[in-house]
Amino acid sequence: ELKTNQFEGIIYSNLRVFYHTNKSLEMAIKMSAIVMVFVAASLISAASAISGTATYYTVYVPSACYGFEDQGVMIAAAGDALWDNGAACGRMYRVTCTGPTNQGVPQPCRGDGVTVKIVDRCPSPGCTSTLDLSQEAFSMIADPAAGRINIDYNQV
Repeated sequence: ELKTNQFEGIIYSNLRVFYHTNKSLEMAIKMSAIVMVFVAASLISAASAISGTATYYTVYVPSACYGFEDQGVMIAAAGDALWDNGAACGRMYRVTCTGPTNQGVPQPCRGDGVTVKIVDRCPSPGCTSTLDLSQEAFSMIADPAAGRINIDYNQV
């Protein structure tokens, strides 16, 4: 036969276990929700990447956006599709190599990608790429011997 104090002790002990189990479950649910948000955000980011092509150039000044003002070397010239009558100036793009455009260099890609600033225009008909990257930026994502590569890019 249980005495009142023993009975209260058992109830208290069970409630404490229930409380801590419930708190752990609540924390696990919150952590799962946070992880799901990050996974969804990365999927949306990957899904929003746009396919295009990239080439590279080596003379950076003067530029259509900044004249003779040096903008560093992590830069690019926008092809007609991105130029937007000069509104592209200063926009930042994350660019990753996705593969070759020819058989010359079958596996040109390297690195995880590069972020570049639009400082110039790459006008058609001479420019046949979406982005004309600085040689330094191109070299971070691909073998320069490829000359032209397939890319994914998105504005950041």
